[in-house]
Amino acid sequence: MPQRTTEPQRTTEPAPVITSAVWPPPASTTRYATPEEAAAGFATQYLGMTAAAVGTFAQGDSRSGEVPVRSTPTGPITTVLVRQLGEGSSWWVLGCGAQDITITTPAWDASVSSPVSLTGSSLAFEGTIQTQVRQDGMSKPLGMGFVTGGSTERAPFSGTLDFAKPTASRGAVVLQAISAKDGSVLEASVVRVRLAAPMG
Repeated sequence: MPQRTTEPQRTTEPAPVITSAVWPPPASTTRYATPEEAAAGFATQYLGMTAAAVGTFAQGDSRSGEVPVRSTPTGPITTVLVRQLGEGSSWWVLGCGAQDITITTPAWDASVSSPVSLTGSSLAFEGTIQTQVRQDGMSKPLGMGFVTGGSTERAPFSGTLDFAKPTASRGAVVLQAISAKDGSVLEASVVRVRLAAPMG
């Protein structure tokens, strides 16, 4: 996907620039000139949608909005939340929400420790939603599991997920619906969280 690269963000920028964005990694040189490019990079590189179809940016306020993304041209919509952060004009991803996956807990920017409690509602094949805890700067999840919601209509889910001791203070809880046909990611909801060391 097209993107522009610049020097890493200066450490003098306000802390919210670093802490509120899920993507791109602040320590990387990847920066995006448009909200659509940010959403496309997030969908393919963070969520793993190999053939993401990116829709039109919907403006919220003067520096933020939403971009709809589909894993296939006719797949379910994942709405990517984007915002311009810092002194420049680069676009960042704050998280995303799927039309069939709603996360109630943890809340956005909540502090979580292992095991993290996961609640919400969903609709997916056999009711299965894949769950992950990820930390900033690492593609491999700290923990993986699943919760079970509805299989024919949306239904509540509740569960916990153990994760390894983090080495970063920030990360995200990622919930994904996976295709029974080929194992690809159909849609996803991602919530930004603060990571605490596992208890015990």
